[in-house]
Order: sequence, then structure tokens, then C-alpha cells
Amino acid sequence: MVHGDDVSTGPDSGSTALSHELAHQVRWHWEHHLSQRLEGMTDEEYHWEPARGAWGLRPRGVTGAEHPGAVQAGSGEWVVDFAVPEPSPPPVTTIAWRTAHVLVGVVGARMAGHFGGPAVDYFTYDYPGTAEEASARLGAAVGGWCDAVGTLGPSELEEPVGEAEGPWAEHPMLELVLHINREVIHHGAEMCLMRDLYRAERT
Repeated sequence: MVHGDDVSTGPDSGSTALSHELAHQVRWHWEHHLSQRLEGMTDEEYHWEPARGAWGLRPRGVTGAEHPGAVQAGSGEWVVDFAVPEPSPPPVTTIAWRTAHVLVGVVGARMAGHFGGPAVDYFTYDYPGTAEEASARLGAAVGGWCDAVGTLGPSELEEPVGEAEGPWAEHPMLELVLHINREVIHHGAEMCLMRDLYRAERT
């Protein structure tokens, strides 16, 4: 995939505006909403488990997942709870878990697969154990995604995303970008709600 097509003139100029708007959608959400809502988050909030059996990040060697089949993965001091296949119903997850999901499975994997980012997966990722580090990484990931999406030209937005995306293989890049944007926004909203619930429980 070649990026940065010159489409400033001609009938396809609207696609340049489209890639800009796709990038701006998430960038605006981060800069004007989510980053502000995550300011001041403590490590206790970041790891808070609102329900029994919640999935989260844990120091290596600490057992916490109570769901059958749950495993813990990660290359650093912190590991993430997950299972394949996912239990039904799925467990409640912490802000730390949701952040890890966005960093690895949502943005990281797509940056690696489509924009030359480093390879990433749940087993080898070094997860952030503190709220401050997590917020910084999340901001960098969102910024990198927006920068990359903003380079897409009209032909690139129309191209199938390829076999690496499994069931998405025949779908155009435009649909994948919209899907990832939606994932970032809705998981961000969940993080905000978790902070509201944490605060309410203590007042």
C-alpha cells in the first residue's frame, strides 16, 4: 500500500477530505474529550475491578482471573487476562484491560498490518502497569493512527484490506478505518463510565 497520493485536484479530491475527516474524528475525540476525562486517574482506578471475576492487568505471578479457561499473557512485569474462545457472557473488564485491548488488538495490530508499525500481539506486549504510562501510550497510539489514516488516498480507501484481516479481507480499507475509529471511541466511553462508577462508589 502506497501512502500520500497527490489528490489535491481532480474528481477524487473529496477522498482527501474524507481521509482528513476520518483522522480528525478520532483525534478530536482524544484531544477534546477522552484525554481530559482520563486526567488525574490513579493507579487504583486504572486497576479497579467493579465486579467479581473481572479481567484486568496483574503483576506477573499474581492469580486473579476466576473464569474457566482464562490465561495470562505479556512479556513484561504485567500480564493481561483473556481466553480463546471468549467466555459467554464475557467478564467485566477494568480500565487497564480496555486500554491494553486498544493498544494491542485495536490500533497496534492495524498499524503493524497496514502502516509499517512494529509487530504486536497479546503474548509479547509489555503492558503499562500505571495509569500515567497507559494514558501516554494511548495518546501516542491514537495520534499515530490518525496520522497514518490521514495519508490514505482515494484508491487506498477503496482497496480490500487483505487476508491479514480475516473476515474483513474483502472489505475496503474505508470500512476497516471506520470500524477502528468506532472501537477507539466506544472503548474510550467505557473508560469514562468506569471512572464515573469508581467515583460514585466512593461518595
